[in-house]
Amino acid sequence: MSTEAPRHLARIVVLQSLYASEHGDQTVDEAFESIAEQEGLKEKYRKFAYDLLIEVSKRTTWADSQIEELADNWELERIAAIDKMIMRMGMVELNVFIDTPVKVVINEAIELAKEYSTNASSKFINGILDNFVKRNEEKTN
Repeated sequence: MSTEAPRHLARIVVLQSLYASEHGDQTVDEAFESIAEQEGLKEKYRKFAYDLLIEVSKRTTWADSQIEELADNWELERIAAIDKMIMRMGMVELNVFIDTPVKVVINEAIELAKEYSTNASSKFINGILDNFVKRNEEKTN
């Protein structure tokens, strides 16, 4: 059982589920169920996590196209799998879960990168998500 903040833990479960399903032999649902159980994710946060997981799964192609547009001089294949997953999660959360403040989403992505990737990755992810937000603000103004 984790001592993480509940929504942070929910995002960890989503990230681990995405990774396990992409690099293992479980479906995303199977990975989610076992990881959520193992981490002791409470029901209230399990729904948020599962909804985020499903939305990220449905919007992977869209998110990857956003990453490609924003990652100057970086081909998608060269970006670490975990970093792509974190950026997908951030972009989907920013686009679909609009009640979550932008700063919270970006800070969570940075923290996930620091925990599961590298400091360089956290800066890269911060830049991509920040540019994603700025570009979307320009489109709506």
